Amino acid sequence: MLSSHGSLPPPLFKPCSLTKCIGYSVGQVYDPAIQGYRPQRFSVASSKSTATWNSFESLSPSYRSSFSSHPSFDSLQLPYPAGLPSPPLSSPPMLFSHQTTLTTQQKSRTTEPPPPVFQRLPPEIYDFILRHLAVFHKEPASMSCETCHLRDLYALALVDRAWDRAVRPRLYCKIHLVGNDWPAHTKKFKMKAGVRLKLLRRTLRERRALAQHVREIKVPRLQADGEEVGAKTLDMVASLVMACPNLEKLIGFYPVYGHEFDRLTYALSSRSNLKERVWIIAENPSITERSLKQLPPGLMDLEQAESFLHFHDRWRSLSTLFLCSQKQGVLERDIFVQSLHRLPALQHLCISNFDVDDFDDVTLQSLPPLQSLRLQDLEGVTFWGLSEFARTKSAGSIRQLSLVNLDITYLSAISNILLHLTNLQRFTLVQESSPEVAAGDLVFQPVIASQALHYLHWDILVPGSANENLASSIRAGGFPSLRTLRAPSDYDGQLQMLCRPRSQVVLPSDKYSKAYRASGEGNSSGTARTLFTARKLAQERIEGARNTVKFRVVIEEEGVVQEVFEIQGFMGTIGSRISYNLESDVPGNDNALIDFPDLVSGSKEVAPRDGCTGLWNASHHAGKKWWNHTERYRYQPVDLHRFF
Repeated sequence: MLSSHGSLPPPLFKPCSLTKCIGYSVGQVYDPAIQGYRPQRFSVASSKSTATWNSFESLSPSYRSSFSSHPSFDSLQLPYPAGLPSPPLSSPPMLFSHQTTLTTQQKSRTTEPPPPVFQRLPPEIYDFILRHLAVFHKEPASMSCETCHLRDLYALALVDRAWDRAVRPRLYCKIHLVGNDWPAHTKKFKMKAGVRLKLLRRTLRERRALAQHVREIKVPRLQADGEEVGAKTLDMVASLVMACPNLEKLIGFYPVYGHEFDRLTYALSSRSNLKERVWIIAENPSITERSLKQLPPGLMDLEQAESFLHFHDRWRSLSTLFLCSQKQGVLERDIFVQSLHRLPALQHLCISNFDVDDFDDVTLQSLPPLQSLRLQDLEGVTFWGLSEFARTKSAGSIRQLSLVNLDITYLSAISNILLHLTNLQRFTLVQESSPEVAAGDLVFQPVIASQALHYLHWDILVPGSANENLASSIRAGGFPSLRTLRAPSDYDGQLQMLCRPRSQVVLPSDKYSKAYRASGEGNSSGTARTLFTARKLAQERIEGARNTVKFRVVIEEEGVVQEVFEIQGFMGTIGSRISYNLESDVPGNDNALIDFPDLVSGSKEVAPRDGCTGLWNASHHAGKKWWNHTERYRYQPVDLHRFF
């Protein structure tokens, strides 16, 4: 309030210097509940009102007498920065705030409840919750399916905007469409199949922001195994791919390519962020007719060769490439070399089932530097070519190598591979005949050795002396870093004896396998390449060793035997760091090694048995009407890195 003279008392010190020190101007009030200062408006009340100084009683009598004729003001506590001279005991008169009556709007603002807790959480908490939700729905032992997972994500997106922002990338990042369409949809849109593809394509075309999130698409299986994919299906999938500019993977749908133009191949070639591509080269009628008149090379005409090469021009991020021949598919040597060298990010390569005129030892020497390589069913690759390839500079970076059905004759080729590939960590050898030591060669232990190898898959159907040479090399310390050994053809247990002892090798699911039923009918063979047979023989060896006495402890007192303890035997070596593994790459499969039928087969998806219908969580009061959906196969994506 103003005094009767209409003027304020003189300040104790200059207000401009204080406002510069404490960081706010006159007319601002410090609020300790928030960070920073919020400017406030002040109004001067009637001149007849009175005010009091803050800590007025603490002032000296001279101060009190000097201010007794002046108005007093509301108390105000101001922070004072460190390092400056101490301020006076009372606040300066120029920095004041009057007691004002709060308006209704200000009261409602101060009593407003805090925002919900989910609006204040960092994005990492949302990601953590959504990751656990995905594990719950997608783990192998789960009773749920991809449809139930998408339904839960959709429900979370409807909670509020914070959840919608967190769920939307997860909802559209990996789109897995599994199984048949809903019958009501097929009836409504008058389509036999592909309704969900059509609806998804419409959504992504209309809402380009959602299409930016798509990285992986799983297309439903629309035909049985062995049936040719129709042109309409290819066009529909191609239009879906074109609607996703950042697509990286197209999984579960691998149509053949017969050196003829199709829209899906062109659509995939236009995706610059693509990281995986599976080529299944089929037979071409014109190439077959040309092969009857001339010898390779030159079976592919200029247009076919240039078209295949141009498909690789935009794949600057492609890291995984599969090339497989089906029904005498042709891909000539120079096309192999040129297409592979057009992929600067290529790290993982699988080549399978090509003729000797398409891929041979010369083509093998021209491969670019890789981290993973799988060579399968290649007649043109010999033990000499593998030995020479191991000495090339590009082979030095290989960490995972798989040689499947190459029929390597001599053990020296395998020894050279393991010797020169110093970064090799995983090695797989699968063939029927046994690689032997060449006649006249000197044998030194260890015969084969690798200092960096961690995982070894050794499967030779007719082992001969190969298992014995490997066992002697392990005893001689040739594999100091080896931790896992998988040998389905270890019939006599030489390799099992070198591993860590196990009490049980068989699995509870073995009694449901086809091999188990065949063994009950007396059709099993001693050299059958199945994991069930391998586990059965390994378990029999464990039981046999358990029934023998390994150690006998005799306690004597004064020459008289008091007690005798017998310790049962075991199969393995105490202190060994090698684990004996007889589990499949694909859960539930009798074959140890994953193969192309595991990748392209879709029989379980077309005709599911005991699939998910959504009723596993039917505790909702709406019951079946709320949770039920079309029965669909519990799909588990096949990781292409399992092939290496």
